[in-house]
Amino acid sequence: QVQLVESGGGLVQPGGSLRLSCAASGIIFSRYGMGWYRQAPGKQRELVATITNGGTTNYDESVEGRFTISRDNAKNTVYLQMNSLKPEDTAVYFCNGKGVGIFRNYDYWGQGTQVTVSS
Repeated sequence: QVQLVESGGGLVQPGGSLRLSCAASGIIFSRYGMGWYRQAPGKQRELVATITNGGTTNYDESVEGRFTISRDNAKNTVYLQMNSLKPEDTAVYFCNGKGVGIFRNYDYWGQGTQVTVSS
């Protein structure tokens, strides 16, 4: 059974920092591209950052320079370090894993963790 379990969300003041973690099980983690997405109330889910199985990263321009995605294949975990947080970063953050198989592709999601940026 595949599980992606996020943690690390919470309430933080503007300008503060949080680090999200996503622990994966049931997949060969090192073969998966991983990503973080977020969904604010009344809005569609949007891409925040991705990291390939080779370590190449990509960021939405709204978080470039403030957020850092990383992965630890030994721990089957992907991280999102969020600095200089803004109220508009408030959302539920979801972990995503994408894998390519011989006969099908794989796309898994975590349950989400709430991040609230407010004074």
